[in-house]
Amino acid sequence: MHHLHHIDEEDKEIIKKFLDVKHYDPDAFDPEILNDLEADKEYQSLLTFYGSDILGSENYIKLKSFIQHGNVTVFEHSIHVALCAIKLNRKMGIGGREREIIRGALLHDYFLYDWHDGEAPGNIHPKLHGFYHPGIALKNATRDFTLSEREKEIIKKHMWPLTVKPPRCREAWVVCMADKYASTLETLKIRKGKIRVNYA
Repeated sequence: MHHLHHIDEEDKEIIKKFLDVKHYDPDAFDPEILNDLEADKEYQSLLTFYGSDILGSENYIKLKSFIQHGNVTVFEHSIHVALCAIKLNRKMGIGGREREIIRGALLHDYFLYDWHDGEAPGNIHPKLHGFYHPGIALKNATRDFTLSEREKEIIKKHMWPLTVKPPRCREAWVVCMADKYASTLETLKIRKGKIRVNYA
């Protein structure tokens, strides 16, 4: 059995592939990609198949009331990260486990407070949100859902390099990169509409 404490040679090659991006393709940063991903029926069905218990839970739906940045909610952002993670995993031939990628991505920002509000309940480190929210999200997710070790690793390490210790499985690397990629697309696209599919 493959343990997270020991990165095997195949995983090392995958990590090198992620970190050795030599070519910048401006088309890869077209914010319309988000619309295309949202409209992809296969990707929609994967989110529902692997994440229906998460997406339909009372606490998870609360993410619709918290803003991530601009007018993108934490709920929307988490969907975007899951969709981007599926795309990256397939496009780059990473071979990560889609179930764990999707569930970890959906829960990576499951901190359940308004991080813009320093007085919000649960926002215990308002000026250091970037450093502390992965641990808070992991605690909440572990309380509300049954998680695999890889799903826990995804949530815990998605803010690398702020988390200092890098991800130790390919699924966590995929979501770490997908989070940054989705955030870039969201920032580039000043999104005026809400997510078009109601996954809950």
